[in-house]
Amino acid sequence: MNGETLHSIGDLARRTGLTVKAIRFYADTGIVPPTDRTPAGYRRYGPDAVARIELVRTLRELGIDLATIRKVMDRDVSLTDVAATHAEALDVQIRVLRRRRAVLSAAARRGSTPEEMELMHQLARLSEAERRSLVDDFLDAVFTDLRDDPAFAAVTRSLTPELPDDPEPEQIEAWAELAELSQDDDFRSMLHEVARNLATDRAPDDVMGLPRLLAESVRAQVTPALEAGVQPDSAEAEPIVSGLVFHYARVLGLPTAPPAPDLRHRLASRLEGMNDPRRDRYLSLLAVVNGWPAPESMEPVLTWSAAALRSRVPQR
Repeated sequence: MNGETLHSIGDLARRTGLTVKAIRFYADTGIVPPTDRTPAGYRRYGPDAVARIELVRTLRELGIDLATIRKVMDRDVSLTDVAATHAEALDVQIRVLRRRRAVLSAAARRGSTPEEMELMHQLARLSEAERRSLVDDFLDAVFTDLRDDPAFAAVTRSLTPELPDDPEPEQIEAWAELAELSQDDDFRSMLHEVARNLATDRAPDDVMGLPRLLAESVRAQVTPALEAGVQPDSAEAEPIVSGLVFHYARVLGLPTAPPAPDLRHRLASRLEGMNDPRRDRYLSLLAVVNGWPAPESMEPVLTWSAAALRSRVPQR
């Protein structure tokens, strides 16, 4: 063979650390064929056989199938293309394994029942398109007849969970609870009623939550009152209530002085409609899933404001 040094199958086994049986298998499948045979029929391998076997072993350890390896060795496909394809496949497998780990960690932390763990697993396995469909169905129910309104575009984005590709256990747990909550018909109806009322009250440049000016007023005026221990039905609360009603009248485009007699009743009803613990829970879960800072609950200021308003509404 032109003076080339040929190796016996035993030589290759010693040089590569593989068994004779494994090398013979690669020869029989055409992946590392012998260069020649002795008159007695023993296989002989050329100088490149060691490098070829080392490459085959590496590719096998990376999980690449024998059919693909043979194509690489025969130069039917490039090693670069094979590496890129399998790297992408491994990325998918890694994401799947991380999600499984997150589900198991969340189930262990919660002490979940088998049924709860299965639900978390199923929800975590949803594709991005399936998760989007679930969320869109929820938002369609909440914002019926309102989603085409440009003023609500930012609202739908702010209420949309985006589970990352590599979620932490707490994100899996939050996503599972959030998905369950979003399927609650009573919760959907409550949010729809709130959205409809706020759409009725909203000035053209306002968005969801409380109308913007009113929200600022509630936080700014009521929080100090809460911290100071001011009681909702006390005389000290009167200027705060007047300020809230003043801002609400501005949002509605009504005369601000004097406010309409039933405005306190209407505002109290709006605040009470907003003050549902499930709404706060949804927003808290949403922040966990999306990796946002934990939101500040509006419950204390809403409760105080509604009570202060009701204490000043004439009995009917």
